[in-house]
Amino acid sequence: MGKEIPKVYDPKKVENKWYDHWLQKRYFHAEVNPRKKPFTIVIPPPNVTANLHMGHAFNNTIQDILIRYHRKLGYETLWLPGTDHAGIATQSVVERELLKEGKSRYDLGREKFVEKVWEWKEKHGSTIIHQLKMMGASCDWDRERFTLDEGLSNAVQEVFIRLYNKGLIYKGLRIVNWDPASATALADDEVEHKEVQGKLYHIRYKVKDSDEYIVVATTRPETLLGDTAVAIAPDDMEKYHLLGKKIIIPFVNREVELVVDDHVDKEFGSGFVKVTPAHDPNDFEIGQRHQLPMVLMLDKDGKVLHRCLLFKDGEYVEELPIPDYLAGKDRFEAREIIVEKLKEMGQLEKVEPHVHSVGHSYRSKVPIEPYLSVQWFVKMKPLAEKALKVVKEGKIKFHPEGRFEKTYEHWMTHIRDWCISRQLWWGHRIPAWYNEKGEVKVCKEDPSTPDEKWTRDPDVLDTWFSSQLWPFSTLGWPDDTPELKYFYPTDVLVTGPDIIFFWVARMIMAGLEFMHEIPFKHVYFNGIVRDEQGRKMSKSLGNGIDPLDMIEQYSADAVRFTLIMLSSEGQDINLGERSFEIGRNFSNKVWNAFRFLAMNSDQRWDTDFQKYEAHFTFEDRWIVSRFQKAIEGVSQGIENFRVNDALNAIYHFFWDEYCDWYLEMIKRRLYQSNNEIERKTALSVAAYIMKSSMELLHPFIPFITEEIWQNLRSEEEESIVISPWPEVKKSLINEQIEEQMRFVQEAISAIRNLRAEMNVQPAQKINVYYSANAGRSQLIETNRAHFAALAKVETLSPLPENFDRAEAGVVVVQSIEFFIPLREALDLDKEKERLQKEIKRLEGLEKSCLAKLNNENFLQKAPEKVVQAERNKLANIQENLDKVRRNYEKLFGSKS
Repeated sequence: MGKEIPKVYDPKKVENKWYDHWLQKRYFHAEVNPRKKPFTIVIPPPNVTANLHMGHAFNNTIQDILIRYHRKLGYETLWLPGTDHAGIATQSVVERELLKEGKSRYDLGREKFVEKVWEWKEKHGSTIIHQLKMMGASCDWDRERFTLDEGLSNAVQEVFIRLYNKGLIYKGLRIVNWDPASATALADDEVEHKEVQGKLYHIRYKVKDSDEYIVVATTRPETLLGDTAVAIAPDDMEKYHLLGKKIIIPFVNREVELVVDDHVDKEFGSGFVKVTPAHDPNDFEIGQRHQLPMVLMLDKDGKVLHRCLLFKDGEYVEELPIPDYLAGKDRFEAREIIVEKLKEMGQLEKVEPHVHSVGHSYRSKVPIEPYLSVQWFVKMKPLAEKALKVVKEGKIKFHPEGRFEKTYEHWMTHIRDWCISRQLWWGHRIPAWYNEKGEVKVCKEDPSTPDEKWTRDPDVLDTWFSSQLWPFSTLGWPDDTPELKYFYPTDVLVTGPDIIFFWVARMIMAGLEFMHEIPFKHVYFNGIVRDEQGRKMSKSLGNGIDPLDMIEQYSADAVRFTLIMLSSEGQDINLGERSFEIGRNFSNKVWNAFRFLAMNSDQRWDTDFQKYEAHFTFEDRWIVSRFQKAIEGVSQGIENFRVNDALNAIYHFFWDEYCDWYLEMIKRRLYQSNNEIERKTALSVAAYIMKSSMELLHPFIPFITEEIWQNLRSEEEESIVISPWPEVKKSLINEQIEEQMRFVQEAISAIRNLRAEMNVQPAQKINVYYSANAGRSQLIETNRAHFAALAKVETLSPLPENFDRAEAGVVVVQSIEFFIPLREALDLDKEKERLQKEIKRLEGLEKSCLAKLNNENFLQKAPEKVVQAERNKLANIQENLDKVRRNYEKLFGSKS
């Protein structure tokens, strides 16, 4: 009897088979369907340079859980995939490849170089997409997009032109964050600030026409070549006598003014601050307030210019000389030369160790250079106001709630204009054109005529400029497509908190500006995957774990299961390679439970359990009731973005209740009963729970659940992917049965534990006596067979009047005593130690309850229901304690 099922589950034979089947059947494809409600997620597009890492695996597993759940609920689910062109990162990869051939991009020229990058993208750009498929991602691959494809390029051009025409994009001479390694400007949020052990140099600046000097403290002495003023604080009255006098900058002997500015802190250094408007963002603001000229003294590679460039009122005026021994030197080399020269000149007063924050490029990791440059900017404040409002009003909800709203608000209220131009060749070209007169036209097509030649701006746009449009550009905007009307706004964004401003905030601003609607209703911020020591996984530490290796070793289901099981809402995960044994062990448990049923089933599965309801036993009613609670737990967990809670609900139900209790309880009916209806009832209930449990587990572990479900399905059913989500049947919930089963489980577990403590051999059967009221006596008698099978009980009888307690071990369960007469097996020393421990434990619980109930604050503030529950708890503890003490006294005399 029974079906032939392999003893060991082999994921390698299952996962590719089912994924290919799902793709063939196009279960993941979404269409505009007015009969259904849409549910949409757009994937955070990974870089085309990327390989799947654990962060991707975790993030995409959460998205897939949400998508598979809503698909089974009957929504028209669209999970839209794609990749990002990742300007700097991708260009750098290709430039490194060229370098191996001894070439640079300039050797190829722009057009040929861009062709080379496209070739690289076509060859390597789909790697991560293939890897996501191995994870089981149920994306609509028919709709895959790329941030540089034709449709998205059109959207980017349209957005730039509209913002420019609205006055929100402008070109200006501003301080930008310059990455000397990548030779491009960076936005403020592309700069990582790190605490660095540096030095504070105290430099003497001479006061013109006097023997007096002032001392300026700086961390960057090389930039004094670009000083155009010295500033003091408004409340530093002691220095006011110098106002109106000229200060002479060393080396260049430039005369500058002393200005008074709120930015200066008189307590820092000497209270004198050098002002270098072309090389420091704060100094730039001081320069704007005091109409100071700006002197550019470094080039784009971070080297000292051969001639400084002087700007006044934003316009280039003239070149200024620089000492020959500094010209062309790297910024850090120039620093050392200047410091040595200052010593020789007697103008270096002292050097102190100084820890300060230094901005680094998030791409190249080198220190950025604040740099005066003509760039394109977006005015952000008008866009940020509306984007802040929708989050404050709860139109967009962040999860976990209360953790990231303040961060978001801080960013949006302190927002600065966004530098969007990048000095790269790979990316969206800026749609701006210049003629010989220096005039500008912003348009998509080349405006050149036979009479007038226009040249396109050489720069490209920041990668985030295109990815901010992702929720609507991927659906066809600026065209008013059916997909845009149906699937926008999207429902959920799942992303990391590190790009809350990079991407999340900008998508909100763009959605409100161009769609006049929020881009998504919920943002779920997942935690970071760390190693076992809590360190962030990185190449430099060599502590990363390759998800593909783990899939090969443990299975995709095991990787998915482990990541969610070890996570909690928004928290980081600490992970080691052996962690994935958790997922593999659960898969094996699921398979073994299925195999047990298959070996005991007929050729046709019968999951129509309710037709056997008249024949339900105590355990049947219990497991069916508990399963309805499991459905509620999983559904509520996913709905509330608590996917870890959702998985725990079905995990504990399946392992702890279904496998460890119910399947054990029905073995008697399967193996020993001659009553066929009893057997069929047990198998039907077990098969219903098994099949329906696969439904609840499917969003988390899609492959093994499909494999098992296919064995249990009816002829009309196709796939677990599109089968309906289980519905809670309230009529099957039986609180009384559940409460009674808790007692039976506690009693059997207590007897098992007592046997173990007394070292009773597993095969040895024991006699058990109990003291119980009428209700509990009937319950015990009803479940006599379970005590016999699960606790190896030979006889189970009410306690005789003349029973000698001194000859027995005892456990107390919900005030009911169970006695085990084990004269031969009982180790009295161990029993004494056990009872002493139990008395101590119960005394501790009693003390804790009494402390709470004697606390006036608790009694006054806690709801009456909570106080009463605490009183009931105390009464139960004291009753159990009294009985354990009496048993101790009976065996060993009074406890000293």
